[in-house]
This record gives sequence, structure tokens and C-alpha cells, in this order.
Amino acid sequence: MATVNWYTTKGGRRWRVRYRTPDRRQTDKRGFTTKRDALLFAAKIEVDKAAGAFVPSSAGQMTVSELADTWLQKKHRSAAPSHYRTLESSWRTKVAPSWGTRRIADVTTHEVEAWIADLVGNGSGTTTVRRAHSVLAGILGDAVKARRLTANPARDVENLPRRGSRRHTYLTAAEVHRLADQAAGYRTLVLILAFCGLRWSEAIALRVGDVNSCVAG
Repeated sequence: MATVNWYTTKGGRRWRVRYRTPDRRQTDKRGFTTKRDALLFAAKIEVDKAAGAFVPSSAGQMTVSELADTWLQKKHRSAAPSHYRTLESSWRTKVAPSWGTRRIADVTTHEVEAWIADLVGNGSGTTTVRRAHSVLAGILGDAVKARRLTANPARDVENLPRRGSRRHTYLTAAEVHRLADQAAGYRTLVLILAFCGLRWSEAIALRVGDVNSCVAG
């Protein structure tokens, strides 16, 4: 069974998990900042060994930055140019400064949540924070697929800011008519868009022959 104990560093108390690999070799993982994280890791080690899903810690020695190179290349090939630019910028300005040099095996959910809290506390907006988290989670997700990690520590965080619902403003029928009256030669177009439910592309594609006029006798 895995065991958990603490040790002292210049940065304060840290926690270490000692355990045996499936081939009975003794090893450990250290650096946990809380006992809770260490206990969770110890429990997961035992579960993974029992389920045949154990991944040796040596597989997680790559840094986040090393994996990010491959992840960004993949996104560059598959994403629209504008979307890729936002991902690359988020990696460079928000993710890499905090995580680039970290070994993927050392990343914990607790630390990811602390990072999110720092981003929010430093004034980053919801979209910026969620995009940065998505980049980190995507990179670590690739590590799981490659069996370098057993689970993604960036998933299931509890403090990711929620997107606010956008408030929609609608015109009354009277307001639509006043708007149409001010639209000079586009009065009919405004009324069609407002009352007929056509999309913009559908409205501008209309031709005279598309309209059936009914005249009361």
C-alpha cells in the first residue's frame, strides 16, 4: 500500500507518497503542497494498479512546454487562423509563464485552481480565463491520450468562472416602424427582416419574382 508522509523544504512543508510499482519496485512522488493532494494521489495509484491502468511516473517527466509544441502544431493544422492566433496568444501570455517549465506529472488540480484564482484576481475576464484553462487542459489531455498521465489534473476544477448570459434587447412593433421610417430607401428591407424572420443572407437574395402579392378585391 502507498504511504504518505511530510518533509520540510525552504518553501515550507511538503508531502511525499511512497509506493510500489506493479513490478514491485519501490518509488515515490514528492512535492505535494497539501496532504489531501498526496492522499488522493496515493489512492489513485492503488486503484490504477488494481485496474491495470498504472502509468509510471517516469512517463510524466516531460514539461508542459514540450507537450505544448505538439499541441499547438496540431491546432495550427486544424483550427481556423483567427482561432489559432487566440490559442497561441493565450498559451504565450497566460499559460506558459506559469506552467511551461513544470513537469506534467507534478501538476495538481489544487494548483490549477490556485492559478485560475490568480488570473481572476489579477483582472482577467471570464473569456480570457476560460480560454487559458482550455489550452492547459488540452495540452494535458494529450498527455493522458499518450499514457503519460493517468488523469487530467486540469479537468473538473471547481472555480472556473461561468459565462454570464447575454441580455437581448428587442424592439416593439411601433419601434420597428419608427426605425423603418428613418431608414430612407431601406424601409421595406427593415420591415421584412423584422417581421418575416428571414436571415440577412436570405433577405438580400430576394428578387421581385420571389414575392407573391395578394390584392384584395
